[in-house]
Amino acid sequence: MYDKIATFFETEYPLNQHGIEELLSLFEIHSIKKGTPILKSNTVEKELRFLNSGVIREFYATSEKETNINFYTKPQFVSDLFSFSNDLKTNKNQETLTDIKLLSIKKTPFRELLQKYECGKSFIELSFQKLLKQKELLEFNRITKTPEELYQELFIYKPHWLEKVPQYHIASYLNITPETLSRIRKRIY
Repeated sequence: MYDKIATFFETEYPLNQHGIEELLSLFEIHSIKKGTPILKSNTVEKELRFLNSGVIREFYATSEKETNINFYTKPQFVSDLFSFSNDLKTNKNQETLTDIKLLSIKKTPFRELLQKYECGKSFIELSFQKLLKQKELLEFNRITKTPEELYQELFIYKPHWLEKVPQYHIASYLNITPETLSRIRKRIY
């Protein structure tokens, strides 16, 4: 259960072997059913969550509609790092689209461990650099590309989304109706 997160830390962040072992010992394992909210807007992120298996959607919600902004389908961290790091309320929501396996660690023990191994600053900086790069690309693409171009990019760069995520959620991500997505798919195929 811990091999995916261990590999993630070994390749992405500078924890030594003892640090990784200690970190892994602090994570709790959770099995969560499909359709379960795991993050709600207007709350502060209190734990760092790592998706081991399954699919999660991330979205913004108003009283009128929900708009998907991301899907997690591979082993990776799924917490709102901005909320987690700055103790601020999130605007995001997350919900499981399948049954999932999740690892989580509370904020205080995680911060203490990063300080102990003197890698906390680099972890936060590297995480934010990746998030900003992703956000910049997403914003640029949503403003400059048509829904058809965005769908074609998903087909090339994120085919796992198209395999694992229901089409009406993909349509929401592209900010189009499911019917428009259906027409786009017919033109492409």
